[in-house]
Amino acid sequence: MTELPPPILDEATRTRAELALYGLMAYRELTAFERLSSDARFSPTLADREALARLSVHEFGHYERVVAAIAAHGQDPETAMEPFMASIDALHERTRPGDWFESLMKAHVIDSVSGDFYVAIARALAPEARALVQEVQALDEQNKWLHDRLRAALDDDPRLASRLALWGRRLLGEALTQARRINERGLSWDQLFASSGGEGDERLARLFGTLVENHSRRMAALGLTA
Repeated sequence: MTELPPPILDEATRTRAELALYGLMAYRELTAFERLSSDARFSPTLADREALARLSVHEFGHYERVVAAIAAHGQDPETAMEPFMASIDALHERTRPGDWFESLMKAHVIDSVSGDFYVAIARALAPEARALVQEVQALDEQNKWLHDRLRAALDDDPRLASRLALWGRRLLGEALTQARRINERGLSWDQLFASSGGEGDERLARLFGTLVENHSRRMAALGLTA
């Protein structure tokens, strides 16, 4: 899908959007750390437990990086995160995994879709904001481990495939719903696309189309139907 050039935002709009995106990212990184730390306790092997613990530490480092950026803008990090806390907490309540493999799929899907979403939004922001988002959402190492561990589990027990495919579809739907709802939680589509004229709806449609396409490719790489 061909991307449109990023919208041109005035400085005040861009700054508001940056701080809102930082708040969203910071709270998501904090909850990702908590989730992975908790999941590590139920790992079937010590090697799995160590790998998840390492990934959780990585997520907390990202959280600290974003919080520092919020503070550098002169805003209280808790104030920046607050508008998104209820939405992210509700997402995790609605997507409680049934077992350890579902928890891995949840990390793989939610983190990947969120990362794609943040990177797409950041295209309209200042270069330093884009660089921070790219740094925080560089999920290559995490996604590789999650992909390889899920692929090994599916090879060992093909019966997991139908359940994990269904779970992946549900997770995608929840992630997209949350992305749409940010308009109500402090990061407004009007902020991001206000200067785009009639292109705003097209940009939004293309963004969500890209999120779905990327998810489908990741599921296909696992041998699952998206």
